[in-house]
Amino acid sequence: MMSREQNDFITRTGPGDPAGRLMRRYWQPVALVEEFAGDARPIKAVKLLGEHFVLFRTQAGRFSLMHRHCPHRGADLAFGRLEPQGLRCAFHGWLFDADGQCLETPAEPVTSKLCRHLKHAAFPVVERSGILWAYLGSETPPAFPDFDCFVAPDAYTFAFKGLIECNWLQALEVGIDPAHASFLHRFFEDEDPDAAYGKQFRATSADSDLTMTEVLRTFDRPEIEVEATDFGLRLVTLRHLDENSTHVRVTNQVFPHGFAIPLSEDMTITQWHVPVDDENCYWYAVFTSFSNPVDKVLMREQRLELYELPDYVSRRNKRNDYGFDPAEQARATYTGMGHDINVHDQWAVESMGAIQDRTNEHLGHTDKGIALYRRRLRQEIIAAEEGKAPLLALDAQAAAQMHGPATVDGVSARDDWQRYWPDADARRRDNAPWRTVAKASDD
Repeated sequence: MMSREQNDFITRTGPGDPAGRLMRRYWQPVALVEEFAGDARPIKAVKLLGEHFVLFRTQAGRFSLMHRHCPHRGADLAFGRLEPQGLRCAFHGWLFDADGQCLETPAEPVTSKLCRHLKHAAFPVVERSGILWAYLGSETPPAFPDFDCFVAPDAYTFAFKGLIECNWLQALEVGIDPAHASFLHRFFEDEDPDAAYGKQFRATSADSDLTMTEVLRTFDRPEIEVEATDFGLRLVTLRHLDENSTHVRVTNQVFPHGFAIPLSEDMTITQWHVPVDDENCYWYAVFTSFSNPVDKVLMREQRLELYELPDYVSRRNKRNDYGFDPAEQARATYTGMGHDINVHDQWAVESMGAIQDRTNEHLGHTDKGIALYRRRLRQEIIAAEEGKAPLLALDAQAAAQMHGPATVDGVSARDDWQRYWPDADARRRDNAPWRTVAKASDD
């Protein structure tokens, strides 16, 4: 258990909150690039870390993020006019360039020098792997680590997002809770692995003919090893199949609010839980393929069956009981909420309340990853408050040395799992066509 003050310390991310100041030391996903595809008016109102912004693309193709309200008298710039030089407020015609510099105040006298001294709050935006990232901090922005999801070429990645109506922390903690998958995501019948493309927990585990649905359903008392790393945490989950073999699943917490997990033998998911405000968050995910280019059309179609545009809201949600069907719960799935595990996760974390009351919880042995992450989160918040660089806020040289992280889902000899997973991860990465090209160009 923890006190309410301790809970607030690690959950609230507004501009005046310690955790909010920590989050502003990192690049934050603010939109998908595809949200601007073919848009005749590329301007979107967005909310991030409790603040309101306007995100727009200039005619030159540059993205810019500004505070949403005009510094003149607070009119909404999301309804502004896009012009070659920038964004013009529709109230009095004040014009701002992509850096926030005021260029014109046309309603003022001709001799006015007001705009020379006026700069609206604007923030850098960069594109990585199909996601637009913004930096809201006052320090020098960190470099992106050379993780697979950032170095793989566009053809081998796919990005998507979805809204979750609760605090970011409880949404993230599902991703570092290996035990829940044997229950929350339990299917009573196995699907055809050949139809598993793009779906979580449907494929066959590496070096075996076992489907993940069978492994999770049958072996529901895992051993979990957790270790601190230079990027966050590594979790190794062991399900002993018999006296000779063990199922090994390697997942990771990526600081501050991400995780990296295997989707299949060929694909991994790197996902961030980004606070909209203290009671809502978006998950942003990059799916990275190590074998063949991603079928982006199929991946998008699969996810649009559940998520509704333009806000990427789940069609199964708390307003319709997540599609709960008691007959399905009796015969087909553990939850009775369909076969998309995103719905299961959303129900679990939203059912805790807008901000989970951790003063009443009782952690178990399998929650060791969550407990360690919370301790580390508190430590890094304090470090940032003291002016120190927090975990994974890297300079370019350090970022270039940060690879992976390893994600594995396979079966090894029972006494060889510690050697098995690094070898399996290295084999997959070394055989990736885009890694081979990168290595050749470095030689």
